[in-house]
Amino acid sequence: MAACILIADDDAVARRLVENMVQKCGYETVVVESGDAAIAALTAPDAPAIDAVILDLVMPGLDGMGVLAKVREAGLSVPVIVQTAHGGIDNVISAMRAGAADFVVKPVGVERLQVSLRNALNASALKGELQRIRHSREGRLTFSDIITRAEAMAGVMRAAQKAANSSIPVLIEGESGVGKEMFARAIHGSGERKAKPFVAVNCGAIPDNLVESILFGHEKGAFTGATERHTGKFVEAHGGTLFLDEVSELPLTAQVKLLRALQEGAVEAVGGRKPLKVDVRIVSATNRRLLERVKQGHFREDLFYRLHVLPLTIPSLRARREDIPHLLRHFLARFAAEENRAITGISGEAVAHLAQLDWPGNIRQLENAVYRAVVMSDGDQLDLADFPLLTSQPHLGTDIPTAPLMLEPIAAPSVVSGGEIPIAPLPLAGTLSLLTPTGDVRPLEDMENEIIRFAISHYRGQMSEVARRLKIGRSTLYRKLDEAGVPGHGGKSGEETH
Repeated sequence: MAACILIADDDAVARRLVENMVQKCGYETVVVESGDAAIAALTAPDAPAIDAVILDLVMPGLDGMGVLAKVREAGLSVPVIVQTAHGGIDNVISAMRAGAADFVVKPVGVERLQVSLRNALNASALKGELQRIRHSREGRLTFSDIITRAEAMAGVMRAAQKAANSSIPVLIEGESGVGKEMFARAIHGSGERKAKPFVAVNCGAIPDNLVESILFGHEKGAFTGATERHTGKFVEAHGGTLFLDEVSELPLTAQVKLLRALQEGAVEAVGGRKPLKVDVRIVSATNRRLLERVKQGHFREDLFYRLHVLPLTIPSLRARREDIPHLLRHFLARFAAEENRAITGISGEAVAHLAQLDWPGNIRQLENAVYRAVVMSDGDQLDLADFPLLTSQPHLGTDIPTAPLMLEPIAAPSVVSGGEIPIAPLPLAGTLSLLTPTGDVRPLEDMENEIIRFAISHYRGQMSEVARRLKIGRSTLYRKLDEAGVPGHGGKSGEETH
């Protein structure tokens, strides 16, 4: 899913021109004809997420300056590019002081508009990344810091936001690298305990003989090497949140003591004489199916039900592919700034390929891939060659057969270089063979599969758009891909979350 740009202009002709230019640059658009409608589109709870705004300054009713004021009052961080037919210096100064990211004069050219959008989006992505890092370090991370637009994440986000307002124990399940700790931090940072400590413990990284000491503390001289008193993670997290990462790896002996601590709200240090009352909110996480660990005898059933009060399962990245372009933009902005590299975007070919991989390491693997590409790239734009470790993986749309009979020509969109994620050139037409090598008519199913593959390549793997253009349901599209054995599309499991 490309970035979404809101266009607000009372002139119908100007709106259409700007909309065409924005779409030509590879972005999605939302168009409104007034300032009030623009504010409604930005603040409505069910409105689509807006990445940037192109705003006409002179409009009846609520004008552009009024919109900028309301955006500032609402605390929205969306970048705004203002445009007007009057390019006086006073208008420029007033708009920039009111919070505009850039200023263009009508009629704006497509190259100028694209540069402005690219700069605004990149600056916004970098600002968001810096804010996310700062919030994480300060324990103030919230759900607005989580980068997602996928339908697969909507239910998880809603449940997590409700959980944040209580002290209910939460168990976060999901594959390695999907962002379980970020969810835990967002739950803490969005609740009443946000001013208190957030203490994270990786249960899988603690030696078995030190688990009790680290979690519950120990007294001086309690065992060999205990030269000082240690309070333990439960006491450190008093009043706040204790995050037990990889909780399934806890040894059975430590599970018994953890269960008692949860039941009684008190911990007893190793070598201690009396329990100490603690008030902690427990959020645990695992990349395994905890119930299976219970059945195998590796995890206590009574502890499982203590932790499994509100389970949240975070989908894998292959089940939320529409998030990949947005994650790419944020990671690119961050690493380009950290490495002092003037890299402006990622080619459409690279984005299409990356969006169709399975990403077994999920977001962490994607992040590392972008980091490596930024460091090793020699150009000002990342392309497929900058991801050599990934280009050998199968993906959709690479096997579009050629044959004598031409399909009806399909107009290719114009390509404008230097965009945030530029659109790669498309073939002007696909080809379809009606006959087999022996001269017989090919089965209808084979030709249908070729058409679907061509559509996936043509629309850059945007499966919703592919289904809409082919005039079939998205579930039907995924079923046909499963039946055809097409690799890398997420299959039936992907359909459940799209």
